Amino acid sequence: MIKHLSGEGHHVTVASLTRSKEESDAVQGIRDYCDDFMFEQVDASAAVLRMIGTLPTASPASMGYFYSPRLKNRIRAVLAERPFDLIFVHCSSVAPYVADVQSIPKILDFGDMDSQKWFIYSKFRRFPLSLGYRLEGVKLRQAEEHLAKQFTCCTCTTKAELDTLNSYGVSVPTDWFPNGVDTTYFCPTTEPYDPDVISFIGRMDYFPNQQCMLWFCHDVMPKIREKRPATKLWIVGANPSRAIRALGHLPNVTVTGSVDDVRPYIYRSAVNVAPLTIARGTQNKLLEAMAMGIPVVTSEQAAGGIDAVPGEHFLTASTVEEYRDAVLRLLDSPQDRERFAYSGRARVLSHHSWEHSMNKLDLLIEKCRNTP
Repeated sequence: MIKHLSGEGHHVTVASLTRSKEESDAVQGIRDYCDDFMFEQVDASAAVLRMIGTLPTASPASMGYFYSPRLKNRIRAVLAERPFDLIFVHCSSVAPYVADVQSIPKILDFGDMDSQKWFIYSKFRRFPLSLGYRLEGVKLRQAEEHLAKQFTCCTCTTKAELDTLNSYGVSVPTDWFPNGVDTTYFCPTTEPYDPDVISFIGRMDYFPNQQCMLWFCHDVMPKIREKRPATKLWIVGANPSRAIRALGHLPNVTVTGSVDDVRPYIYRSAVNVAPLTIARGTQNKLLEAMAMGIPVVTSEQAAGGIDAVPGEHFLTASTVEEYRDAVLRLLDSPQDRERFAYSGRARVLSHHSWEHSMNKLDLLIEKCRNTP
């Protein structure tokens, strides 16, 4: 989005947070795509203390975690020094930085409605954690509704998330624009794939990814290997927990940890799976695999964030047997695999390319700037 807006002749100033020295170093590359860039590194211990400080209040812990007094002061100083035509905020957790700014059109891009994730998490945690997660969901739900009223327009990344936002009864204009994929970077290869390899891509310090891989390895993989004993699963993603690393001791399961480039692992896969039972918004990992011409089997929950048709552009499953059958269908039939590979990429090109997404964003920006 930053690259697109700068390329369209806008003068873009970016404000952001980092969580470590490594992130602070890596993020410097964004300077090539904007006129000005300011960031502040949030100390982990200070972030946790701010989260704890929100517990007896109505403020969500998430917003305490993403708060930096230094960044807020820098944003206010820049807004006082220079005229801006638009403020664009991505995610509700940083919306409080500019929520009370007046006289400048503002878009709050919720992306996903984060409160709903906490409600889902509460169903997968034991008491008392479940109560804490639900309380955070309630606080975030109230904060989302309140924040929406303080912006000119609000957006989401999927129609489903937009339906949730509209259910709050917000009075400001709302709309959605999809996540995009760099279809040149994530593109098919002529290199051969391994007909016995399944891959899963995602950060392995993220609870939904951990939960779905523990289930898939213990419940689904044995059923698949009953039919195809040579089938292998690659779990590719940074910071695997101890429980995820232990999956590497199971037959034919490899846990890679962090890799420089996920594409070689996806290219070698016959099938990419994302059996997420906790999923909101768009799963970029699915779009990237589809863009590379790798057939996808995913859950109905994750499928809701993709502007594509189950059974035509990818396969969905819910039970152990459904996952087994869907994966084996693609492993056993090169013709079916090729058909889904082609149709999946074609759908990404038509509905999830960055060009398609940014054209819609341009229209939303123009709409916001013209809103009285």
